[in-house]
Amino acid sequence: MAQTLGHLKESASQTAGPYVHIGCTPNYCEIEGVFPEDLGTRMILGDVKGERIRIVGRVFDGTGTVLKDALVEIWQADADGLYPSPQDKRGTADPNFTGWGRSPGDMQTGEFRFDTVKPGRVPAKSGALQAPHVTVWIVARGINIGLHTRMYFGDEDAANAEDPILSRIEHRSRVPTLIAPRTAEDGMPVYRFDIRLQGPDETIFFDI
Repeated sequence: MAQTLGHLKESASQTAGPYVHIGCTPNYCEIEGVFPEDLGTRMILGDVKGERIRIVGRVFDGTGTVLKDALVEIWQADADGLYPSPQDKRGTADPNFTGWGRSPGDMQTGEFRFDTVKPGRVPAKSGALQAPHVTVWIVARGINIGLHTRMYFGDEDAANAEDPILSRIEHRSRVPTLIAPRTAEDGMPVYRFDIRLQGPDETIFFDI
């Protein structure tokens, strides 16, 4: 859930890399003693409600090359569609679920990975129910301002058809760039969400 922030004067922009992994995931870079574990590593803290799933993917540039220094963060509701935020007045979110995760791209394959739960539906400002989705933020070397997008679930056709955000996308041929198909890995449901920064299959990004 987006938080209300005060408006401050904008500072000069800088590229986020090539040191984004060092600053945000020091343990992954074998820099010990900063945090016991990298922030956002674990989203599930105990006996969590709902279906446990895994989200995986890679970030590609306009030439189709995998970015191996990308860092991805996700925000989402819990299985009941509640956010762990004091601004969400609809109920109490699952205390065993953080709702936020951070994953560096693997240095060899570029793949990011999140073990999480499938989110419930949440209402839009209009009151219409949104389809289950995950908000995604991407940063990497050469990206001055982090990119925002959404991942929807490929096995939620009916909910996706009703979603007030997906329904506003003018070029319908681009909607599949936001849909992650479901597969399985070691008995766990897996949704693959590859992100393309440029090119004919460029992922839809949101200006928020």
